Amino acid sequence: MGKLTKRQVEHVARLADLPLKASEIEKLRLQLSEIVTFVEELNKVDTSDIEPTHQTTGLGDITRTDEVKVDNHFTQEQALSGSKKTYKGYFAVPSILAGRSKK
Repeated sequence: MGKLTKRQVEHVARLADLPLKASEIEKLRLQLSEIVTFVEELNKVDTSDIEPTHQTTGLGDITRTDEVKVDNHFTQEQALSGSKKTYKGYFAVPSILAGRSKK
């Protein structure tokens, strides 16, 4: 499977919602083909005698108890004081998904 087709790259681009030019598709096709070929080579390596590794540093999770420090809190008024626009006690920001539609 090492060599990807133009159609496969276009399919992946559609899934990722990436608008690509023809020159970008060809460049990406070559790069992805090299990656697939490399992964195929890695899959040929015999790892049957290798113990799976999930943690290499020996460190464990470090946790702490949650503590509420009242003197570090802002009031709602203080938090909103530097905002240009608010709505019903919340920050008002432009919609990031406005005008987007799936094809």
